[in-house]
Order: sequence, then C-alpha cells, then structure tokens
Amino acid sequence: MTRFADLTSPQVAALRDGPRTPVLLLPVGAIEPHGPHAPLDTDPIISAGMCARAAARLADDPEVHVLVLPALPYGVTDFAAGFPGAISVGAETVHNVVVEICLSLDAQGFPDVVVVNNHFEPAHVRTLRRAVDTLAERGVRTGYLDLLRRAAVARLTAEFRSGSCHAGRYETSLVLAERPDLVDTAAMSALPAVPVDLPAEMGAGRRDFLAMGMSQAYCGAPAEATADEGTDTFTQLTALLVEAIRDQAAHRRERREGAP
Repeated sequence: MTRFADLTSPQVAALRDGPRTPVLLLPVGAIEPHGPHAPLDTDPIISAGMCARAAARLADDPEVHVLVLPALPYGVTDFAAGFPGAISVGAETVHNVVVEICLSLDAQGFPDVVVVNNHFEPAHVRTLRRAVDTLAERGVRTGYLDLLRRAAVARLTAEFRSGSCHAGRYETSLVLAERPDLVDTAAMSALPAVPVDLPAEMGAGRRDFLAMGMSQAYCGAPAEATADEGTDTFTQLTALLVEAIRDQAAHRRERREGAP
C-alpha cells in the first residue's frame, strides 16, 4: 500500500511510530490545456506517476517508508487563460494550502514531506518555493524536487532542456507511458513541431500562450512522442525523486542523532 489516504487511523499511528522514517510525497500540478491531443491534467498525471514509482521502488527500503498524499491538482495557471479548460487559483491560495497541509502533518508527527511539481509556470514555481521557505521559517524542513534547477534539467530530455516543452514530445511521452488512453494519438500525429523557447518568451515579457505563438496551446514536437521515451523519462524523474526522499530522511536522522 503506497497511498496515505488508503490507511486507517491506527495504521497512520503505526507508521509514525515505526522504525523507518516516514516520508510523504505531495504531487502538485495544474489543470490547463495541453494542446488538442493531451489531457488537461497532464501535469498532475506526471507528478502522480513519479510519486507512485518512487514509493514502489522504496517499498522494501529498511530506512524510509514512503507514502503518496492525495494530489493538489490546481495551480497558478494564467498563461493558458485564452483556452477552454484552464483552471487557475491564486498564488496565495496555493501557498497557503501547501503550508497548511505540511503544518498539519508536522503537528501529527509527520514533518517529512517532499513536494513534487510538474507545472512550471513561473508564478506557480515561485509560490511553491515560497511555501517551502515559509515552512522553514516555522521550523519545518520540507523537501521540494525543483526540476528547473540546472542539475535536474541536465538529466532530462533534449526537448525539456530546450525550453520548448509544453505538451510537446517530453510531456506527451510521459502521458503515453502512464495514461495512453487519454492521448488523442490521431491528433498528436498530425501536429507540426512548434519551436518556442518558453524561458526566452517569458523573459521578453510575454504572459500568455497566444502571445508566444502557441495557437493550439502546445510547443515542441508532440508527434515525436512515444511511450518508450516516456518510460525512460519516468526512470530519470523517479531517480531524482528518490534522491530527494533520501536527502529529506537523512536530514531528519541527523537532527534526531544530534538531539540531546
């Protein structure tokens, strides 16, 4: 069993008091258009897929006990506002929900949470980073797997590194590996590549997909996506997440061992 919400209350107490360090994963994403071919919940699907794989990989680990929290599927999603299906919530809402979830768990004896996000709109990422800082100010060290850091980017695909990767080959491959039933492969195969350097466009002050030239809410090359590439990418993402989990657990053990 890898889902926290599937446990009973006595099972949660046993997890808290057990010999292994409990680490809880919080999948985060956004509901927004991902081209005419991929589902609105592409980002939450990727986050949840990473978490499930990491929990399964560490199921028999003698040091950590990993469980996946219910996902937070809504985020700051202003860039896709020109397309049907985008559901955006305010930055303060996202910040407060993440902070309050982690504080609630900490109060029950579960201080170790790792936030796993795959929605990379700058305001959303800033909000998650700020939530982690707020928690640290309140004495709770929360992990955050920041896939936009250079070391993480270098381990992912060429399209991801190019910055032209919203609903393109990178994300579509991941959904094909996890939920192929949700990808319109006929539509996907007919889509031309749309090269858009998202970081450069954002740096130039453009604040929506249409202004960036993404007339169908995608960039990159979705027609090149494959389930095999998605499986390989999940392997890399899961490795990054396992490292973040071990880092979080190690920090907790160091604090316990250093306590008087």
